[in-house]
Amino acid sequence: MANEARPCPCEIGDRIEYGGLGQEHQIEHLQAYVVKPATASDKAVIVIQDIFGWQLPNTRYMADMLAANGYIAVCPDFFVGKEPWNPSDDWSTFQAWLQDKKPTNINKEVDAVLRFLKEQCGAKHIGAVGFCWGGVATHYLAMQYPEVRAGVSFYGIVKEREDIYELKFPTLFIFGDKDLVIPLDQVGVLESKLKEKCTVDHQVKIFPGQTHGFVHRKREDINPSDKPRIQEARSDMLNWLNKYM
Repeated sequence: MANEARPCPCEIGDRIEYGGLGQEHQIEHLQAYVVKPATASDKAVIVIQDIFGWQLPNTRYMADMLAANGYIAVCPDFFVGKEPWNPSDDWSTFQAWLQDKKPTNINKEVDAVLRFLKEQCGAKHIGAVGFCWGGVATHYLAMQYPEVRAGVSFYGIVKEREDIYELKFPTLFIFGDKDLVIPLDQVGVLESKLKEKCTVDHQVKIFPGQTHGFVHRKREDINPSDKPRIQEARSDMLNWLNKYM
């Protein structure tokens, strides 16, 4: 599908339902939400969940948006059946909850999804998009998987490794400047170190006035004053994928 024929994200966001366009599939040892475009495509995007899990409507909505723009989109359960974080959970227990759900310990799942996309979907060009926990996972994929063509990491940074600036595929990092989870000084270090050490195309973009999770916010939760920034970030995602895939 030609780029000019793809609907813009503002049109998509105003007319499609959340997480209702695809189907759930078993991919080897994990489940996944899979949605395909109306026209056959050999381009696919792995959509990586936040801490609230693969069934979150917000994340499935982003998968639907990607499919409406010509990509096979697959949102796997990277927690592999373990309970996602619940907003009512006690935040003092978060690190304990995270111990067996590290976003840098997903190679087995990524490998299974790559096999599925290549062998069963005919994908020849594969990208990755992730949010929060999934943003960290997307950054990790960028360090590990040169076969992936492009990635967009929303509000996530790998922190516990030395090789985090050695990206293998073009990666766009998007943050909000009011994000209480990722301070701006961490974003500044990422940007400066990538300029110094990274040999592939990359970009770090900071959106003024935006908080953690702003890009995949449900439309009924969007403040009208934030809508232009959210649509801009979604357009940036699509443009980055279109450019490198």
